[in-house]
Amino acid sequence: MTANDVSNDAKFEPSRVDALLDRTVLPGYSRLGIALRRRAWPDDDPPAGAMRGRRAVITGANSGIGLAIADGLAELGASVVLAVRNPRRGADAADGLRERHPGAAVTVVECDVAEPDSVRRCAAALGETPIDVLVHNAGVLSPERRETGTGHELTFATHVLGPLLLTELVRPLLAAARGARVVLMSSGGMYAQPLAIEDPEYRHGEYRGAAAYARTKRMQVALTPLLAVELAEDRIGAHAVHPGWVDTPGIADALPRFRRMTRPLLRTPAEGADTAVWLAATRNTLPSGQFWHDRRIRPLHLRSGTRYTDADAVALWRACRALIGAPGAS
Repeated sequence: MTANDVSNDAKFEPSRVDALLDRTVLPGYSRLGIALRRRAWPDDDPPAGAMRGRRAVITGANSGIGLAIADGLAELGASVVLAVRNPRRGADAADGLRERHPGAAVTVVECDVAEPDSVRRCAAALGETPIDVLVHNAGVLSPERRETGTGHELTFATHVLGPLLLTELVRPLLAAARGARVVLMSSGGMYAQPLAIEDPEYRHGEYRGAAAYARTKRMQVALTPLLAVELAEDRIGAHAVHPGWVDTPGIADALPRFRRMTRPLLRTPAEGADTAVWLAATRNTLPSGQFWHDRRIRPLHLRSGTRYTDADAVALWRACRALIGAPGAS
């Protein structure tokens, strides 16, 4: 048995009160939600030093939730790699982590997850040291439709194609860790969107940045079970998680009105990072391929209009695998 074998799912099912918080959204996704749920969590916080001798790579880790995840894992003793688009900002973030955690091993690699060549350079720069945890946190919310250098819609490339490509490229390093975990940072916003099978690159209709963001976050959640199956032979677990509503620089830039209206209720980056850190470091046996929030498995749909078939998810999976040039993709 490894840390990613499916075991007793019951201990990860939310209580009725917890589930009600989810359905009502506002209290569940706010700082109130995590405060209430924390009271009912079992005493299973990763102990001090739980990540000592283990290596974690986090994309988009120079601020916000990504930096908070790096901070949490460094505190637990992990060797942390910040995979960031802006190396200067990454270096500043790394200096801050070292100040907070003297002796912490923190390095920076350049990685624009939307651009395949940058992802390939990043994978090469990670060398041959096994990777125990890979967190796909890098995100973007663009007010207008933009394309990458390879002609893909920016949000789709950042949230879906880039993470799949990086995972594929470093798969040997994940496999070498024996029991590695891949974590995709999704969003509760995905509940508002169906799976965009026919138009994943948002080429049709009026483009709305928030919708594009939520659509690709839905894709992450839909593809996680298939990624879990793909990685299972190497004993690598795959998990999607949403952090709730978090006060981050990205929210301030992309959704200033939403932030003004909800700021007293927004979670801190550390609160938003909590479940990702827990997924990375807990000694619990975790069922792979699930969608998590506040340390519990969550439903994939809150309304019938977002439901899709297994065939839909497989079709998207195959299309994305073909776009990244994955071996065996058709």
